Amino acid sequence: MEVNFSYLDRQFADIDAYLGDIRRVAEEGDFTLGAAVGEFEKDFAKFIGQPHAVGVASGTDALILPMNLLGIGAGDEVITCASTFIATLGAIAAVGATPVLVDCDEGFVIDVDQIEDAITDKTKAILPVHYTGNVVDMPSIMSIAERHGLLVFEDACQALGASYDDKPVASWGIASGFSLHPLKAINVWGDGGVVLTQDAELAEMLRLYRNHGLINRDEAEIFGVNSRLDTVQAVVGRRLIRDAEDITENRIRVGERYDAAFRAMNGCVSVPRRKQEVRHVFHLYILRVERRDELYAHLNSRGIEAKIHYPKPIHLQKASEKLGYQRGSFPVTEEDADRIISLPLHQYLQEDEIDYVIEEVKNFYGS
Repeated sequence: MEVNFSYLDRQFADIDAYLGDIRRVAEEGDFTLGAAVGEFEKDFAKFIGQPHAVGVASGTDALILPMNLLGIGAGDEVITCASTFIATLGAIAAVGATPVLVDCDEGFVIDVDQIEDAITDKTKAILPVHYTGNVVDMPSIMSIAERHGLLVFEDACQALGASYDDKPVASWGIASGFSLHPLKAINVWGDGGVVLTQDAELAEMLRLYRNHGLINRDEAEIFGVNSRLDTVQAVVGRRLIRDAEDITENRIRVGERYDAAFRAMNGCVSVPRRKQEVRHVFHLYILRVERRDELYAHLNSRGIEAKIHYPKPIHLQKASEKLGYQRGSFPVTEEDADRIISLPLHQYLQEDEIDYVIEEVKNFYGS
């Protein structure tokens, strides 16, 4: 049996409906900020429960644009987690600010107890990352931000549908970024992103900024950029956002099946603690394991496409050299890099595939 990490072949096995929608866009020539973009934005905002969604070119831009508009720039520091994808730090660097890292906790998200030690007179914002579909302790983040007069931007690219104390991600900070990359739960046929905000003025400025600052074809109110969500991508996203809750529930179902099975194993496999107040949506299913590289090779040899997110911590990458961190700076993140493994998890996994993944992990450890 083969159990693939990617599910795109199943998700788009029947593409006729999508192609019909795209054909209509082509026939109408409605390619740039077409009607489907606005419709998708409304659907996306409704699912999250926020008043304003602004489609942009990528999840990375969904972080860059609001930081730029709210004055984050050269000389400023933005605190974020050492355990994240490169794009989070890249977005901070793109606006001219300096990323300041804090180690992660057992759930792979920022350790809120260490944040205040990282605050300086240059700190302007906190950018928590809801990594793997887990949710940062946002009440604590907001309390810290209020005490120190800091902005909060949420990196929610991996956490569509997640919540903390029944309050959805993207409802805490001034703005939040989502990704529509093909590997995300709600994805498109290329790149795309969405900014969520409760601030009507910021939403209006984002719509200007993403489109060169134009208020019409011939007049520009501000200098902006080209970061529009393509109409074709909005067409694809709109069909999927209608099924967002079913997709989320199915991913949770698989994650909980894995959790129950692996918690029953011996100490060779460690399931991260799941907080009761968090609705974890399992963008990634990551375990801490012994003999990680051997298990990785075993699973892939048995047709199970395991991954590692990520084998080299971001603060030890060449791109981060000027930040001044070194091995030992973030011990939890560094230990995780040697122990973590990601198992296939998506909404299309069948029961026999889930059973096979569990069986092969158990077989490797002789459980």
